Amino acid sequence: MDNQHQGTGALSARKTFWVSGMGTALEYYDFFIYGYAAALVFPAVFFPEMDRLTATLIAFSAFGAGFLARPLGGIVFGHFGDKVGRQKVLVFTLLMMGVSTLLIGCLPSYASVGVAAPVLLVLLRLLQGFAAGGEWGGAALFGIENAPRGRRGLWGSFTSMGIGIGGILASAVFATVSLAYDDDLTGFAWRIPFLLGGVLVLIGLYARLQAPREAPAPRQKETPVPLLAALRARPRELLLCIGVAFGYTTIAYIGTTFFLSYATLIGYGNTEALLFDFALSITIVISAPLFALLSDHIGRKRVMILGSALMAAGFFAFFPLISQHSLWLSLAAYALVGALMGATQGPIPAFLGEQFPREMRFSSISATYQIGAALGGGTASSIATAILIASDQNPLGVALYAAGALGLVALCSCLLRETARLSMAEIDQDRRECRQLAAQSLP
Repeated sequence: MDNQHQGTGALSARKTFWVSGMGTALEYYDFFIYGYAAALVFPAVFFPEMDRLTATLIAFSAFGAGFLARPLGGIVFGHFGDKVGRQKVLVFTLLMMGVSTLLIGCLPSYASVGVAAPVLLVLLRLLQGFAAGGEWGGAALFGIENAPRGRRGLWGSFTSMGIGIGGILASAVFATVSLAYDDDLTGFAWRIPFLLGGVLVLIGLYARLQAPREAPAPRQKETPVPLLAALRARPRELLLCIGVAFGYTTIAYIGTTFFLSYATLIGYGNTEALLFDFALSITIVISAPLFALLSDHIGRKRVMILGSALMAAGFFAFFPLISQHSLWLSLAAYALVGALMGATQGPIPAFLGEQFPREMRFSSISATYQIGAALGGGTASSIATAILIASDQNPLGVALYAAGALGLVALCSCLLRETARLSMAEIDQDRRECRQLAAQSLP
């Protein structure tokens, strides 16, 4: 396909959002409900012999296990995405996520089979992580590479919006189930969101199978491994993109999974905590495309750096606000954090994708984002909980931890090149050099 075609109107935008945004929403719904269950119910179901805070820490560690598989998924699916096309990979990752989610909903509890229950939970979480590793990069590129001139940031943010919509669906389903079961999720109730997730994936699958077929990629015998070419041609960009992803996913999972657990720890009920997360997800869906569109006009770097500074301030304001134990004040605090998260979540797909030419783009952004996610997002909830335990439940240390992660986002963004004004042809202009470097990587 032409990487820099002019826009084809609202219908094209809707089709692209349906494939990129809604497909991602349904896949990340599956990913998020695991995080919600880890915060709210898995400590009691799979680790019942521990005290609540320690069991939560162990549950978050199991949650983080999925992130260990994400870099491998990113590398494997990124390679095939560069070789055989984006659409085929997106269909396969969606199927894998749906099956693993459905199976989690069928797992026996610790009371039924003992230690085998958490072992099976971790194995299925690894499968979820492997699938998610290929999802983000493929969906982001579907938006970026179909975008009209001057709108790559906005169209790339369809993926970011999809993640937020997935969070909305997940929190809405969990909150509804929690209300229906009188705030008790430890019985059959927690299984319902997982079983539903396995069915919802069919909708995303239909959307992706309706996407226009990609033109066959030209044969590139001299570039058998795109990621190796990127390691030779763009090692600096790879490292800096990992830094951006590390910092962003750290604060993203503090702001979702950890915040959910923290609300219940200080006295809010499960339903209230899920309502807070619902508010956070809604504001991300609204703010992410707005900040992405702003990055199309004033540049990716400015928005990423300013957004990091604003978000750091937001984290320091968040904990005093929710400590007032006011439902409406807490809703406002969560909504504020979500709005500020959009400042970085919106531009990230275009910003990272534009650092690499087409031949290595899927491999490069999938590997860098998922490595950063494994190191940052995979450990964020566990580290934040450990900080809370070590500080006798003083949240200031968590705010400092988040500020440090955001400082890394700002620093790495500053060191990457500005790409908003470049055409895709200009970004791809060094493809000959990349092919030569890839040929040198042959044994």
